[in-house]
Amino acid sequence: MGSDGDNKMAGVRIMQTLSIIGAGRLGQTLGRLASAEYRVAGVYNRARAHARAAVDFIGAGEPCDRLDALPASDLYLLSVPDDALADCACALARVENLPCGALVFHASGAHDLSVLEGLRQRPLRLGGLHPAYSFADPARAASGFAGTLCALEGEDSVCRELAAFAAALGGQSFRLAPGGKAAYHAALSIASNFLVTLTGLALSVAHQAGIEPGLAQRLIADLMRQTLENALTLGPAHALTGPVVRGDAHTVARHLAALSRAEERAAYLALARATLHLGQDRIPPEKLAALQSLLAGLPGGDE
Repeated sequence: MGSDGDNKMAGVRIMQTLSIIGAGRLGQTLGRLASAEYRVAGVYNRARAHARAAVDFIGAGEPCDRLDALPASDLYLLSVPDDALADCACALARVENLPCGALVFHASGAHDLSVLEGLRQRPLRLGGLHPAYSFADPARAASGFAGTLCALEGEDSVCRELAAFAAALGGQSFRLAPGGKAAYHAALSIASNFLVTLTGLALSVAHQAGIEPGLAQRLIADLMRQTLENALTLGPAHALTGPVVRGDAHTVARHLAALSRAEERAAYLALARATLHLGQDRIPPEKLAALQSLLAGLPGGDE
């Protein structure tokens, strides 16, 4: 057989090896997507049956129920739950056969690289790659992943390698600014989790108005879709409509009086204050002052 140099001269690409630590939905999905351009060497889970099921889904790899049984690899993906990442990093640091210079990276949206602190005693490269995607079902996630944005963390060389990994998955990568992970994750939570909460609040208040549930869902859904499209096309400030941006303090007061539940009233107040800040340049000064006075004079207002 020829040497590695002979293979490169002949234009043969030597596939890097990947081991996956955590055989849940995220690990399974990324493993299957990566397997076209990376050789999945091992998949670890404390329950060997889960590791075996993940290997079957990915179509490659050796199932392992011990970290020290994982084959030595070029890349190690830590796809364990967020609250297990720090302990997992410490446990991996005790594995003797980790190759010098291997890239160990996690896929958490909530944690930055400090969660891998336990691995800094070893001569490894550390990084983060977070796909902004929902992994509710691995098969559906794998089929719809193309074009997903992936946030990268790490040194320049690490980010270049993770960008190549993201491209192999079918994703598009971008680099987070140092210290930006918490704000990044908060932005995703606002856009995703809080949108669901807003939908629930709107439907609840519509129910208080006596609107039949099916009709309320259609009413709210149509308006939310139109508004989101406007906000993304025109920009949030220009897409704003309604009583707050008109400076209509009387209507806002009537809304608040109609909200009998404390959590709905508190949510309305918080959102009205944020909306006032976003649209204040469009509100005539005298109306802005009246609305500011109304919102500041209510419980939870500015001191």
